[in-house]
Amino acid sequence: MNTSFFGELLQSISDRGRALLDRGRRVDAATHSESLVELCEDLLSGRGEASGAALAREILGRYSELTVGPRIAFFEALAQRFGTDPARMEKAIAAWKAKPVDETAAGVHAASEPRRQELFRRLNLAPGGTGLLVRMREQLLDVLGKRADLSPVDDDFVHLFSSWFNRGFLVLRRIDWSTPAIVLEKIIRYEAVHEIRGWDDLRRRIDPPDRRCFAFFHPALIDEPLIFVEVALEREIPGAIAPILASGRQEFVPLEKARVAVFYSISNCQRGLAGVSFGNFLIKQVVEEISRELPKLSTFVTLSPTPNFARWLTRELKNEHSNVINDGDRVTLSLMERPHWWTDPEIFSKLQDPLQRLAAYYYLRAKTSAGLPVDAVARFHLGNGARLERINWLADTSDKAIAQACGLMVNYLYDLDDIEKNHEAFAEGRTVVASNNVQRLLRPPLELVPIAG
Repeated sequence: MNTSFFGELLQSISDRGRALLDRGRRVDAATHSESLVELCEDLLSGRGEASGAALAREILGRYSELTVGPRIAFFEALAQRFGTDPARMEKAIAAWKAKPVDETAAGVHAASEPRRQELFRRLNLAPGGTGLLVRMREQLLDVLGKRADLSPVDDDFVHLFSSWFNRGFLVLRRIDWSTPAIVLEKIIRYEAVHEIRGWDDLRRRIDPPDRRCFAFFHPALIDEPLIFVEVALEREIPGAIAPILASGRQEFVPLEKARVAVFYSISNCQRGLAGVSFGNFLIKQVVEEISRELPKLSTFVTLSPTPNFARWLTRELKNEHSNVINDGDRVTLSLMERPHWWTDPEIFSKLQDPLQRLAAYYYLRAKTSAGLPVDAVARFHLGNGARLERINWLADTSDKAIAQACGLMVNYLYDLDDIEKNHEAFAEGRTVVASNNVQRLLRPPLELVPIAG
């Protein structure tokens, strides 16, 4: 109700401001250009709150009508015309050099801020402005790979979004069958790890007593989840995804006998917020939430995909001088060229040992040039203080998982007593904390060879 009232208030202010703007434009129609960039300059010129909100709404409305070419031109203008003011910066630096105190240092800080940051703040005053700016950044990401010159604009988006979507503004909500349909539809659409195949599949994941789903929301994005996690309550740590997602599951784990909470899918929903971290807060708060509800839960683990393992393995197989894969491995791994190898026990039994050993190397030894694990999912969980607990053989035999991970999945264990220690070990020394079971897969030990991520 408070969010709705706030939105209606912004709309009312914007409507009143639009009337003021329209009267002003009728007078100045002959001299005022209506180009989008000039409207942005007008917005930065220092209007009142009502007219500013109306102008912000008009700018965002016009932006939404742009096709790809004009949209890129607008991003170019943001990069070239709305950066730091050199003259103001020089003046601030001169003042600080003449008198290096906190006041002049603050002046340098203020002068160094690109003008587009203030532009984005003012655009955010428009009704629905936050969501529209997130969408704008998503469209910027579509072209950023080919236009490195636009990266300063992206940096400013990330800088502001990191403040606007601070943990203090996020609201954790449980998703269940009573959640409004508009949100449930988005959960189906945004699921990025294990596809949800319609409403019946969704209900199997959120409605049974031994299933949970939680999502973060932001007051400015009504009914738009930012990130959500699906949780299975189990008796023991699972080694495969199929039993969790089974469509014909008839027996449920009694809550009084559940000892393990399994985070089996974490999905970011807003591509425009890429680079703004929510996952670490989400996992920690969900652990707290479930622990309050079910104090007998003693173990918190993930059942995570290994989306880049097959690509890494292919690269190593092509490397004739690889010291990770020997000639015997190459012969054995050639069995994966056979159709549906994972359904033939005679074949997959021969592949298990070399693939798990190589997976252990991939997680424990393969590094990027920055010394971090190659696997992005590993970087996320290890950075949050988890421990690499187990590498599961043929844990996911879906077409996607076979192609990306040779069917492997891993468990990361969140031991509440060791989270901070593990986090510090990873943050300071890039140490991959792993169980003895995982470390034994590497014996005899292999040499560390940094590779490109």
